[in-house]
Amino acid sequence: MRPSAFGATPTLAAMHAEIDRILIDRSAIATRVAQMGSAIASDLERACGADRLVVVPVMTGALVFAADLVRTLPMRLRLELLEASSYPGQSTVSQGVTLGAGPRTDLSGSHVLILDDIFDSGRTLAAVRELVLARAPASVRTAVLLSKRVSRSVAMRPDYVGFEVPDEFVVGYGLDYDGWYRNLPDIAVLRQPVP
Repeated sequence: MRPSAFGATPTLAAMHAEIDRILIDRSAIATRVAQMGSAIASDLERACGADRLVVVPVMTGALVFAADLVRTLPMRLRLELLEASSYPGQSTVSQGVTLGAGPRTDLSGSHVLILDDIFDSGRTLAAVRELVLARAPASVRTAVLLSKRVSRSVAMRPDYVGFEVPDEFVVGYGLDYDGWYRNLPDIAVLRQPVP
C-alpha cells in the first residue's frame, strides 16, 4: 500500500503502518451514502410523507455514517442515539450484543430509521430493531453502511445496504478496533495479527 493512501499527514503515518489495504475509498463512500440518502428519502416520502421521522444511529460505530447520511435527507427529522456493543475492547469477533442507553423520547406513531455501521452476525441490528418496535412506532426501517458476506442466524435483513464486504475485520469511517481508527476517512482492512 502506498503511503499516499491517507495523504501526507504525518499524524496518520502510524495508523497507515497498521493497515493492510484500503477496501473502500472515501470517494466511493461519499457517492454511495448520497445514493442511499436519495433512496431513503424517496421511499419515506412515498410511504409516509416523512412525517415525524426519527433517526436512531447505533453508537459509536454509526457516528460518521449517520452524520453524513442525515445531511442528505431533505426532511425534518430528530436524532435519538442508542448505545450498543458487540465487539468490546480488542475483540475482532462478536461477543454478543450489549444494549446501553436507548432513545429517550416517545417513538409511538413516529417513523423510525435505524442506522448501523456494519451488519455481520445481525444480532445487534435485530436487538435494536426489537427495542424500537416495542416503543410502538408507525414504521421501522434499517440502513447499514456495510454488510459482511457471512452466514447469519437472524432472519432479518437491512432495508438499505451501502456496500457488501468480505468477512474481514475492517476499520475506518466510524468503525474501530479497541476504540481506534474511527477517524480514518476510508474503510480499511486491519493487518493481522492486530497491532
